[in-house]
This record gives sequence, structure tokens and C-alpha cells, in this order.
Amino acid sequence: MTSTLPAATGVKVPAQRTAAPRTGTTNRTTPPKRLRSSRPDLILCGLLLVAILVVQGWNIADYPTLSDDEGTYLAQAWAVQEGRGLAHYTYWYDHPPFGWIQIAVLTWIPAYFAPESMTVGSMRVMMLLISAISAVLVYVLARRLSLPRWAAGLAMALFGLSPLSVVLQREIFLDNIAVMWTLLAFTLAASPSRHLWHHFGAGMAAAAAVLTKETMLLVLPAVLVTMWRHSHRDTRKFAITGAITACALLGISYPLFALLKGELLPGSGHVSLWDGIVYQMSRPGSGFILEPGTGSYGVLQSWLYYDRVLPLGGLAGALLLVLTWRWSVTARALAGPALAVAILAGMALRPGYLPAMYIIQALPFLALVLAGGTASVAHAVLRRRRRTGEGRFLTGGRYALAAVLALAAGAYVVPRWYDGDRTAMTADANAPYRAASTWLAAEVEDPEDTRVLVDDALWLDLVHQGFEPGLGVIWFYKADLDPAVTKTMPNGWRDLDYVVASPTVRRDAVDLPNVKAAMEHSTPVAVFGAGEDRIEIRQIQSAGTGGGR
Repeated sequence: MTSTLPAATGVKVPAQRTAAPRTGTTNRTTPPKRLRSSRPDLILCGLLLVAILVVQGWNIADYPTLSDDEGTYLAQAWAVQEGRGLAHYTYWYDHPPFGWIQIAVLTWIPAYFAPESMTVGSMRVMMLLISAISAVLVYVLARRLSLPRWAAGLAMALFGLSPLSVVLQREIFLDNIAVMWTLLAFTLAASPSRHLWHHFGAGMAAAAAVLTKETMLLVLPAVLVTMWRHSHRDTRKFAITGAITACALLGISYPLFALLKGELLPGSGHVSLWDGIVYQMSRPGSGFILEPGTGSYGVLQSWLYYDRVLPLGGLAGALLLVLTWRWSVTARALAGPALAVAILAGMALRPGYLPAMYIIQALPFLALVLAGGTASVAHAVLRRRRRTGEGRFLTGGRYALAAVLALAAGAYVVPRWYDGDRTAMTADANAPYRAASTWLAAEVEDPEDTRVLVDDALWLDLVHQGFEPGLGVIWFYKADLDPAVTKTMPNGWRDLDYVVASPTVRRDAVDLPNVKAAMEHSTPVAVFGAGEDRIEIRQIQSAGTGGGR
């Protein structure tokens, strides 16, 4: 309640003053309540988004090399579009199907008007939409976590323009879609409005991320930490309980689906969710990531080959935020992203299976903590100048420091990123795949009565050329691992006509008896490319002796 002194008393009422912030306790830059009403934020975010889309979109079909995983996810999306079920072969609960259902939705319109465009190279374009949404969410999240505008822009640039990001975000990976949902969960959890529906929405977005790629379960504790810090004290328990409930109710739909199909638990004559989980948990390990010669070490070197700044700088930024936790508001504001980096780094250090796309899940959080660490250092230097009494030089010192930091970072980062991004925008790594597809279309006279083993990167190309899905063109793994396919091959490899020996097929044929025998009993009739990246079209010598069709 406000009281007013009468004027007749003659007592002078001092003017109200705004309390100055306590020195050394904060480095918070308060973001606008609504970013869409902040013109500088919109301009900066818009310019960076255009740059990201140009760099990621230019030459997207030709670089990097087509991946068998990309082909698998796109072929599964094609099966959904065609009403053939959840996969182009027997769906065995390798991943939740929500990921390629989203791909099916994204590619439905171009596939409807131009079915032949439903191939890995051309459909990579739809990943630009995922990258655009994720990049904007990184910027919005950075501002909601109280990073200054320049640091939010830095985080967005790190996430979208790093050569490592450019290469991996171009590819049709479930991880990229899952990251988009995870960033949405973080952004809703950090909403300054603190509406309860934001927290419920965060739980739903987190569930969508897990149903897209189940490994996103690792990051959910970081979402809860962010929600705890940004929720209102009076409604915090209710908000978090609601978010967890929403996430659990959506997440349970996957095992419920398996239960309703009678495929939750193992049994004779059917696949099961339990078997899928056991397989994923028991995959052979890649070794310790820091031990030379192991598979995990090779994966690490492939990441660092494209970019050292984001992975190593992000880890350093996370460590800096942990060390400055007690006195840095920036460190506390970025507790969620820092925890996500710590969890993902810890899992990478265990001697388990480490796929090349694993780092995709960490890219936005590495970018956020690196930008946050940079902002924390810059603020610490400026605050020290203020404490030493050099106030009249503060403005000039701030601009001088910014110039020095920009020049130092530019001298190290720009040449390396320029080389990496230029390669991504100019190199043609997929000419052998295109040549192999063209050769098969021209040289195979009767595709409807020809059986070809291929990796999934070429599977849809051959479907569009008239080869029968599943029987004429066969994903090479299924020739040994899927009973629905092997029963159509009573004579094994002799019931095949060609095998397209891509690097993936040559690598994995060692553990697949039918594929290995097909390779051993075939001769190359066309070779495209050279060295380890070559693609051989091999005609099987004893073809046509069985009645597999």
C-alpha cells in the first residue's frame, strides 16, 4: 500500500531510485518479452537463417556421399506413403516409426507429383526445412536463456554453419528431426511467460523427440533442469508433473502399439519390441573413443576432420560454465544445455557402440555452451575493467575487446570453415551412385524379372526403374536376415542376377553368407569411381538356375 505525505507538512519526499545491480553477481542480458516484436533480433536471425540455408542447400544432393541409413529411412517413408506398412520390409522395431512417418509427410507432395523424385539425393532438400526450424530455435532458446543478442547469433552460426553441421544436417537422419523436437522442448521449458501449457507442450515435444529417435532419452534430464529453473515457484511442481505425465503418456504409445499387435514380447513366428531393444543394447562395441585404432576413435577423427571448433570448443565452454557456476548467471542459465553436453559426452566415452551420426544430438548444445562461454569471458573482462576504475575507457575498451576477439576468432575459424563449407558446396561425391543407377536402367532389359542386391541408397532408384520392390530389388541385408525374403531364395545366392557392390555392401558382406557368396561368384561388368569409394555392378555367374520367383 502506498502512502502520501501531505504537502502542508513541509517534509521533502526523496525521488524514487532504481536499485543498482549488485556488482559481480550478474551478467544477465534480459531478452525482449516477445522476440517477434524485437526488430534487431528478427533482422539478425533472418540474415543468419538465409546464410545457413544457402550454405546447407547448395550442392546438397551431391555431397556428402549417400548413406545406406538415409536410403533406409526414405524407403520406409515411401512404404508409409504407398500403404505398404511401416517399412519396405518386415518392420522389426529397430526404431520407433514416428521419425519416418514425419519424413513421409514432408515428402508426400513432391512424391505425389513426381514419384521418380523420391530418391535420397533429391529428397535431401526437405532436410533444409528441419535445419531452418532448428537454427531458429537455437537463436530463440539462446535469448530465452538470457544470452546477449550477439551471443545468440554466434550460437546460431555455430550450429548452422560449422562444416560438421553442414555435412550431417544435409543427410536424411532421424537424429536431425529428433533434435528439432528437443530444441522445441527446451524453448518451451524456458518460456518467459511461464504458462502451464508451455510446460505441458515441452513434455509433448520431448516425447516426440524420443519417438523419433529413442536415444534422445539421454537429454530429457537437461530439459527438466531447464524447466525447473524457468518455472514459477508456486506452480513448479504442478508444471513439472504435468510435463512428465504428457511425455510418458505419448511415449507409452510405442509399447502399446507393439502390445496391440501381439509383438511386445518374443514369440515364434513374429518380431517383437523386446528383441529390437535387446539388439540395440547388445550391439558390438566400437571401443574407447580415445584409443587409437578403435572404431570409436575413427568416428571421433571423422568429426574432427570436418571441424574442431564446435566439438572441442563446446566441451571447453561447458567446462568453463561448470567452473564459474557459483558467480556467473550465464553459467546457471545454461545449466540445461551444459548438462546435455555432459551426458552426451559421458555416453560417448563409454566403450560401447558409437555411430557417426551420434554427435548430431550434441550440436545445438555445443553451440549454446560455446557461445555462452564466450559471452561469460567477455563479460568477466569488461567487469574487471570497471572494478579497476577505468570507467572513462569502458566504452572504447568494449569495442576494442570485441574487435580483438572477432579478429582472433576469424583468423582461426574462418579459413577452416571456408575450406570445409566450400568442399560441401562444390564436391560431387555421388557421381558413382548416379552412374550405377543409369547403367542399370539402360542395360537391364527386363527389370521385372531381374533380381539385384543393393544398399538402400539405391533401392528407391531401382524401384522407380521398374524393379519389383522386395523381390526384384533387394536390400542386401534382407537376403540373409529377413525370413520373408530368404524363403523366396530357395537356392540362396544362385537365385540372384546382380549385386551392386557399394562400399557398404563390401564392408558388411563378411557377416552375410548369401551376400558374401554372391560377391565371390560374380564378376564386375561395370565399375564407377575408384578406390574404396568405387561402386561395382557384378553379374552373378550362376544366375537363373533356381525358381526363386
